Amino acid sequence: QVQLVESGGGLVQPGGSLRLSCEGSGWKSIFYSMAWYRQTPGKERDLVAQMLSGGSTNYADSVKGRFTISRDNARSTVYLQMNSLKFEDTAVYYCSARPFYYSSPYWGQGTQVTVSS
Repeated sequence: QVQLVESGGGLVQPGGSLRLSCEGSGWKSIFYSMAWYRQTPGKERDLVAQMLSGGSTNYADSVKGRFTISRDNARSTVYLQMNSLKFEDTAVYYCSARPFYYSSPYWGQGTQVTVSS
């Protein structure tokens, strides 16, 4: 059973930085995809950043140049470095992982990020 545990959320002022971490367990190989999504009340869960096992990345336009996704495949861990945070980055951030390209995603429990002065 794959489990994902996020950490690193919190309250930060505009312009500040946070680093989210997500550690996966229950999968003995390298996840094909690890990604971060975010969701605000009443809205759909949107992709923030994704990194495939080969190293390719994909970012939402709204975070390009400010957020960086990285992975430690040996630890089945994915990180999201968030810089120059804005009010509109406030959301619950979810970690997602897929063992294979055709797999349905597994999800973490979510971590709250609040950008407020």
